[in-house]
Amino acid sequence: MYLNCHTYYSLRFGTFSEVELLALAKEHGVECLVLTDINNTSACLNFIRKASTFNIKPVVGIDFRNGAHQQFVGIAKNNAGFLELNSYLSDFSHSKKAIPNEALEFKNAFIIYPFEAVLEQNKTTFKTNEYIGVSADELRKLPFSKYIVFKDKLVIQQQVTVRNKRDFNAHRLLRAIDNNMLLSKLQKTEECREQDKMLPVEVLEDDFKQFPFIIENTKKLLAQCEIQFNFGEHRISQNQQTYLASKDADYQYLEQLCKDHISKRYSHISEKVKERLRIELKTIRELDFVSYFLINYDIITYSKSQGYIHVGRGSGANSIVAYIIGITDVDPIELDLYFERFINPFRASPPDFDIDFSWKDREDITQYIFKRFKNVALLATYNTFKYRAVVRELGKVFGLPKEEIDKLAGGKSHALEGDEMAALVLKYGALIEGFPNHLSVHSCGILILEQPIHYYSATDLPPKGFPTVQFDMIIAEDTGIFKFDILGQRGLAKIKEAIEIIAYNRPEVPPIDITQVECFKRDPKINTLLKSGKAIGAYYVESPAMRGLMQKLQTQDYIGLVAASSIIRPGVSGSGMKTEFIRRQRKPETRREGNAKLLEIMPETYGIMVYQEDVLKVANQFAGLTLGEADVLRRGMSGKFRSRTEFVAVEEKFIANCKARGYPDALTLEVWNQIKSFAGYAFAKGHSASYAVESYQSLYLKCYYPLEFMVAVLNNGGGFYSAEHYIHEAKMCGGDVQPPCINKSDHPNVINGTTIYLGFGYLRSLEHLVIKRLLTERQFNGVFQSLDDFIDRVLISIEQLTILIRIDAFRFTGQPKTELLWQAIFKCQANKSKSIQSKLFKPAQKHFNLPSLNTSFVEDAYDQMELLSFPLCSYFKLINENLQPHIKAKDMNKHVNQNVLLYGILVNTRFHNTSQGKRIRFCTFTDQEGHYFDTVHFSKVVDQYPVHGIGVYACYGKVTSDFDFCSIDILWSRKLSVIPDPRGD
Repeated sequence: MYLNCHTYYSLRFGTFSEVELLALAKEHGVECLVLTDINNTSACLNFIRKASTFNIKPVVGIDFRNGAHQQFVGIAKNNAGFLELNSYLSDFSHSKKAIPNEALEFKNAFIIYPFEAVLEQNKTTFKTNEYIGVSADELRKLPFSKYIVFKDKLVIQQQVTVRNKRDFNAHRLLRAIDNNMLLSKLQKTEECREQDKMLPVEVLEDDFKQFPFIIENTKKLLAQCEIQFNFGEHRISQNQQTYLASKDADYQYLEQLCKDHISKRYSHISEKVKERLRIELKTIRELDFVSYFLINYDIITYSKSQGYIHVGRGSGANSIVAYIIGITDVDPIELDLYFERFINPFRASPPDFDIDFSWKDREDITQYIFKRFKNVALLATYNTFKYRAVVRELGKVFGLPKEEIDKLAGGKSHALEGDEMAALVLKYGALIEGFPNHLSVHSCGILILEQPIHYYSATDLPPKGFPTVQFDMIIAEDTGIFKFDILGQRGLAKIKEAIEIIAYNRPEVPPIDITQVECFKRDPKINTLLKSGKAIGAYYVESPAMRGLMQKLQTQDYIGLVAASSIIRPGVSGSGMKTEFIRRQRKPETRREGNAKLLEIMPETYGIMVYQEDVLKVANQFAGLTLGEADVLRRGMSGKFRSRTEFVAVEEKFIANCKARGYPDALTLEVWNQIKSFAGYAFAKGHSASYAVESYQSLYLKCYYPLEFMVAVLNNGGGFYSAEHYIHEAKMCGGDVQPPCINKSDHPNVINGTTIYLGFGYLRSLEHLVIKRLLTERQFNGVFQSLDDFIDRVLISIEQLTILIRIDAFRFTGQPKTELLWQAIFKCQANKSKSIQSKLFKPAQKHFNLPSLNTSFVEDAYDQMELLSFPLCSYFKLINENLQPHIKAKDMNKHVNQNVLLYGILVNTRFHNTSQGKRIRFCTFTDQEGHYFDTVHFSKVVDQYPVHGIGVYACYGKVTSDFDFCSIDILWSRKLSVIPDPRGD
């Protein structure tokens, strides 16, 4: 009986979820319910999915509005009608046009015009599918209007937006937030009515008892509606079903691709390879995933044709088919990758292929997908109201002073005890927290479907211009819609650009084939970089944590790096398994301490769960769960699992099976806790292996072409560290790093031999237009001969010219920059130059005789710190005090368990909260020789000796050694003073 119901996906309007709406309907005796969110279909699929739980017939539609003003309500008769309504709404959403007063004539959808709108427009003609909606409150007007005679067109339109007074108050606050105004200024036209709530069916029918034909019309309308999607166990894939003309043709093509490409991957095709390929192809065909593989192959083929570099990872990286046809570069035979993690007969969804491209190439790949395939859209994600943000919004709505809002948002509500308004802010902040605030685009998900996109959802058109559905990944998977993950990352951009820079700067070097990873894996020089922790700039292996881990593990091969990239994850690390893994690797005699069964299941990792598929193996082989049950555990660990009921049942069976097999309770609990620690964090082994492949590609370039590689790192936004530290690393590799130069630099960094010229882009105050003019003029008319020549040829203000002079960009003239500054001021003032228009003829520049004006390196350093954010000399050259007797980082291993003093430049610092809630700090420094040392500041000293930004610190503490990796437990630390700027303030 309810044709116009809202959830909180009527953004900043509705006040409860679609599940709460169904529960409300059940409570009020409603057997058929229509969900019609305002210009939004986000909740529709889940509403249909959950309706059967409440024994309610679901019907869906859309409440079409301009702002808060209702134009009409569309109700889908069936799936085709839902498609019509979604397409119609999307036209307005994409074009940003207002919704008209009258709707189209839909073949499979009803239109309900609100009674007030009909009165206002004096509408007298109605199409077959159109009705007039009347609420209980409007019945008193109906007998006195001409529409009383439209007996076959009148239906009940009792809007449902709130449940009670509290919901209504929350609704008004949401409307005030949406309109960015004080609650007291909110117009009634922006609100729903307090009566817009659900009544028991018998009460509603009693209200309309004088107009039985309205009740009858409403029931007839609902009886005609039926919408059906399959969910959960009954879902079928909604992805594009075939790549070619038929499924048979698809399979033959996939099989042929494998035959054509297998010799490129395996010089000797063993029986093991043949058998693995046969089983995979058979399973892929039986589970109907052939087109999914072929579409991914198509995308990769295009990227290769454009010269792009990619990395294929995710659980699909466990697949030999994916490896052979080039989707991934991970050999599942070499790594003994577990087939059942990638795909098994109990898995309803296809394997994940996370395909990384350079961040510069990703948009072109996305454009290609939208052009190449028919029914394509981006996946959505929901941005929800966060507590602190909603408290701030509500504080503004209530008109609270900024100081009070800051206290409330900062958790200092006790300071406002007794303040009634503050209490309301906190009360409704807690209620609204978690509501959807606006729709956003999923970071990487693209949908390629068999049916039109609007069969499932309306679409929005975000700024990047790609249609985006209005539901998220969880709903998509429940419905049988499986995304293609197309990601952009900077690591691949660094690799690609490094190769281009090498070709330019080292023309004698033969073209580099970066896909020759097998050669890189066996290179002792590259592996030495790993075990010595000298991988700065290399993807995924450069952070202090990874640097320390690889030194502890003495990682010096591909297999070791694969393991390291997984055990660094919080799940493995936080459970204590990381420490135990290091112990068993470094001390082989300890491996026999592990459980014999676990050692048999996971010999490569010494009986320790490291990868996601280890959960499958242990559940199946240790606890006797079926592969289907084990996959429930694996999905539960992934953080994507929706229903906990099934997961809890499997947990109980796991424990019961272990008990039946005679395992001690302590062992069962230990293994189960290891499984639980994987939640949301563990990698599939193939996924880790894919990361390792990219790491080796980066390490190859870092090993043999370090300067070109570091320039590429800097030009692509760096990585874990600051640009300043990558410049330090370039110097450590023998680079001569120079400040920007008028004649040598570009917007990015450039390299000439071993000299690196910083790009103009580092000069934060230099206008982009000035850089563009400078570079264009130099490109067309050659290098600049002097300051006069530059002033004649480039439109520039004295303020912008001063920036270039202070950074010493005119050093090619041989004149001190102080002298150049005076020359610039005199010349610009003498010519009255304001940089408004270029001059037709060169003016005769005046020459001024100036006294000798020299600059010290300290002045240069201060100018660089102001203009670049960092000096190009070492901070050790700038300190203003003598160093006390100390040791160097390379000698720490000679002083284990001794208190020592080191001096270092701060590289990185981060806090960590212990399980007891105490705060500790970890820092990384470089000493005078540029070598790293790490410090731990425990809770006793972390606040007593704070770390205040970049600079040189005296670090005094005890040297500790953990598997031969030394660090310092700080007893005290102090930042050293620096030489002041000789020019004064």
